[in-house]
Amino acid sequence: MAKRVSLREYQEGVVARLQSAAAVAQVDARLGVQIGGNNWLVDLADVAEVMPVPAIAGVPLAHGWFRGVANIRGNLVSVTDAAAFFGESPLNQTPASRLLLIQPRLLPHAAILVSRMLGLKHLADLTVEPVEEPAAAWQGELYRDAAGAVWRTLKVEQLASSPAFLQVGIA
Repeated sequence: MAKRVSLREYQEGVVARLQSAAAVAQVDARLGVQIGGNNWLVDLADVAEVMPVPAIAGVPLAHGWFRGVANIRGNLVSVTDAAAFFGESPLNQTPASRLLLIQPRLLPHAAILVSRMLGLKHLADLTVEPVEEPAAAWQGELYRDAAGAVWRTLKVEQLASSPAFLQVGIA
């Protein structure tokens, strides 16, 4: 004979299964972004928000990769051009460009400017590539997708604690 389950028990079971499935999916998922000419994977836990680029006020006596500050809901947020910081040409801002607001636990009131969003990528769909050149502390593993595109891992915590990233003023 089939076990009788109350509606409440059934709903609690469904909620538990959904939460479990979501937790498993998030462990494997990374945010895909384009920075300059490269594809990057960012851990979702390191990003507070992704948003269109607001007006940015320049700051004098700052490095060229530091775009300035933006007013986001009444808070001044520092904006770094990630491509320029990584040694590429400064980002040519387009309507597809986005700001990735860094989690405040890593670095409060900070954002990086990226060329565009590329969606969620699952590590299970990628193969690990050997790292050939010495990587910066904020650069993690390399992956390749089924189409042959290379994906670099951005370690936001290491980037946010890097003295070079934190020193925006020209000495």
